[in-house]
Amino acid sequence: MRIVIAGGHGQIALRLERLLAGRGDEVAGIVRRAGQAGDLLAAGAEPVVADLETASVADVARHLEGADAAVFAAGAGPGSGVERKDTVDRAAAALFADAAEAAGVRRFLIVSSMGADREPQPGTDPVFAAYLRAKGAADADVRSRAGLDWTVLRPGRLTNETGTGRVALSAGSTGRGDVSRDDVAAVLAALLEEPGTAGRTLELIGGDTPVAEAVKAVAG
Repeated sequence: MRIVIAGGHGQIALRLERLLAGRGDEVAGIVRRAGQAGDLLAAGAEPVVADLETASVADVARHLEGADAAVFAAGAGPGSGVERKDTVDRAAAALFADAAEAAGVRRFLIVSSMGADREPQPGTDPVFAAYLRAKGAADADVRSRAGLDWTVLRPGRLTNETGTGRVALSAGSTGRGDVSRDDVAAVLAALLEEPGTAGRTLELIGGDTPVAEAVKAVAG
């Protein structure tokens, strides 16, 4: 399987690239700067340099040609302001989805955030509120596309703890909770192998169920 990951230098993306390469998949990661290529190569992925804030749909579609799946794991990241939450977390996701459709790539996973399905509570930090709104808008855009076999994954609060391989994954609500980036990557890798999860919006936190069982349980 060939998989192209947007945001290939991110913490979740690098973990996912290592997992996919380790199981024998062909993996490419899209990064903004050539200087980020070394980390992708170390993870077993092919680096592709493209800035999703300025690239055209046609440019990105060329990188997706021949792929079996696309994963949007990009984000503006800590320290970015309100404007980049919109240009990366929303607009770049839409552009990547446009490019997947143009390249004929149906399987599409997007990493969102718990809380993206509702208006932020009064008093929420303005930048975080903009992030949640951008993620929610990106999710809605992806879910509206008949040309994609999409899955939206909404993790809880991310940690850098070592993954346990056990999670709580639900097409309803898991409730609030933490989840390691290791386990988010493991769930994404499992979702790519389970077509029955297409058309699902899933919440994810740490839990007691092995990843493979949790993914199988939410498959349609």
